[in-house]
Amino acid sequence: MAASGFSDLREKLKSMTPHRDDYSNKYSDRASNGSGKGRKRKRRESDDDEYEHSDDSADLREQEARRVRSSVVQWSIFTPEECARIEEKIDEVVAKAEAGHYREHTVDRAPLRNKYFFGEGYTYGAQLERRGPGQERLYRKGQVDDIPSWVHELVIERLVAHGVIPEGFVNSAVINDYQPGGCIVSHVDPLHIFARPIVSVSFFSDSALCFGCRFQFKPIRVSEPVFVLPVRRGSVTVLSGYAADDITHCIRPQDIKERRAVIILRKTRPDAPRLDSDSPLSSPVSGPVPLKAKRSHRKADPDAAHRPRVLEMDKEENRHPSLSRHHRHGVSSENDWRRDEEHDKHRESSGRKIKMRRH
Repeated sequence: MAASGFSDLREKLKSMTPHRDDYSNKYSDRASNGSGKGRKRKRRESDDDEYEHSDDSADLREQEARRVRSSVVQWSIFTPEECARIEEKIDEVVAKAEAGHYREHTVDRAPLRNKYFFGEGYTYGAQLERRGPGQERLYRKGQVDDIPSWVHELVIERLVAHGVIPEGFVNSAVINDYQPGGCIVSHVDPLHIFARPIVSVSFFSDSALCFGCRFQFKPIRVSEPVFVLPVRRGSVTVLSGYAADDITHCIRPQDIKERRAVIILRKTRPDAPRLDSDSPLSSPVSGPVPLKAKRSHRKADPDAAHRPRVLEMDKEENRHPSLSRHHRHGVSSENDWRRDEEHDKHRESSGRKIKMRRH
């Protein structure tokens, strides 16, 4: 438990923000003074309507949870000794990145989470020239480093031997390195970039993969997931079907209590779009470039997982965490900051301009 006395991020956030009931009481007081009577009634009607359909909503969530469970497979393949050896190799990757030994687009940095692209890398979130699902693009060939030989020998070959993936399937390996309190917001791996299945192997500590969450920011808030999948150190997780394509997945801040790394193994589609040579992100292929010091390698604060202030990273708010095959165009990328119409109207009426910045 954190020193602040909160063991769950939601509890602390609840204590920091007005309770919904308090807001309702204030609203009712204003309405009783003679203004907004129609609104008061409308609010009650919507609350009643939500209550009447709560059973249906629970049934739908349970159906979603069953569909997720049926399209996720987990394997226990790597022993603690094998995990320790692979974790040493991951530390070597971090050290090489710090020393500037990788190409520019191999390393992608964010607060409390760094990505290392090998084989293939792609643009997303604030990097996109045009925002929105389906706008992600692979970098040109040669703009990220090749998959390290140890990933083939220690990880991929073991998965092939156990029948998890066919030989020759993987041409993209990404290492996500999380510090305590790090997260990755709700997203679906780009359907036009990656074939299925999506394979990941976890290292350093246990965590959880959540499905169907909604992220909100300032302060960061995460809704109750449809399904929580525990992921143990050394476990292999394979997503396909509904779990990979039709519902978002994420890593919540409260689920990263210690350093954790995951190796994501995927295959790019033959027709996946690439950045053209005219793109400002498509810089000439060159050797390693010096990189700034990695912010997430500061000494971990034991309360970091419970402090919203440091968690404003991948700016996305996914309003539709579960999506049918007929609405895939609404799927958001990992870092895409999306606002609904109501929020836009509020921002315009307030006269305030919100400047977005990439971390």
